[in-house]
Amino acid sequence: MEFIDQLDRKIEINFPPKRIISIVPSQTELLCELGHEDKLVGVTKFCVHPDHIRKSKPVIGGTKNLHIEQIRSLQPDLIIANKEENVKEQIEELEKYFPVWLSDVRNFDDAIVMIKNLGEITDRQELSYKLIQEIEFEKEKYHSDHNIFAIHNFPICIYIIWKNPYMIIGGDTFISSMLELAGFKNLFQDQLRYPEITMEDIQIANPQIVFLSSEPYPFKEKNIKELQEFMPHAKIILIDGEMFSWYGSRLQFSFQYFAELRKQITNTM
Repeated sequence: MEFIDQLDRKIEINFPPKRIISIVPSQTELLCELGHEDKLVGVTKFCVHPDHIRKSKPVIGGTKNLHIEQIRSLQPDLIIANKEENVKEQIEELEKYFPVWLSDVRNFDDAIVMIKNLGEITDRQELSYKLIQEIEFEKEKYHSDHNIFAIHNFPICIYIIWKNPYMIIGGDTFISSMLELAGFKNLFQDQLRYPEITMEDIQIANPQIVFLSSEPYPFKEKNIKELQEFMPHAKIILIDGEMFSWYGSRLQFSFQYFAELRKQITNTM
């Protein structure tokens, strides 16, 4: 049966698939949410949700250093991948042997389409539609409760994902899209997707809020103290990066998290 992935490529698979490998953590969690845990025959070492999945399934490397021969030995009839999280050359190698469905998620709407498509390609349309309805409900409730789009002066923030060198979130990214939906203005929206930045650059930018993500770099309390010396007037906050960057079923919890985050910011500024 033929399907179209998010790069508009035609993918021919035996439908419904019975042996699936997911090489994207957020999509692994989504597949489990859609009832496919028993069909998963391989996951990456970064697939941490559900928390037991790496103990119960073969681990076929990381998202960018896949064990190709191990994957071949597992004989999947479908591989679920992502344009940004996986390496193009490795995907091209896998495509010689197996159908590879690629997602391309740069904003919230792309994520909703991805959930819908994965429901269709794995014969779980009803469950995927139900999940989408729940996510959309949480988004609309959050915007209604917080009157987001009536606010013209969104708090100005930067979102830091790495250290040595510091790297931040720029525009055309899923995280930047989620920042906007949460009611924040990304100070570097007009920059490259993941620009490197110096401490001097951050000082000059003078953000109101600095978000330190829990992933991919695991920022801790000590990092707040390091940055606070250079930005004494900024509010520096450790955040759960999964709530801003995981574009699968975890989205059903993101907007509740944003509500708590806004409350935290309001109470401390």
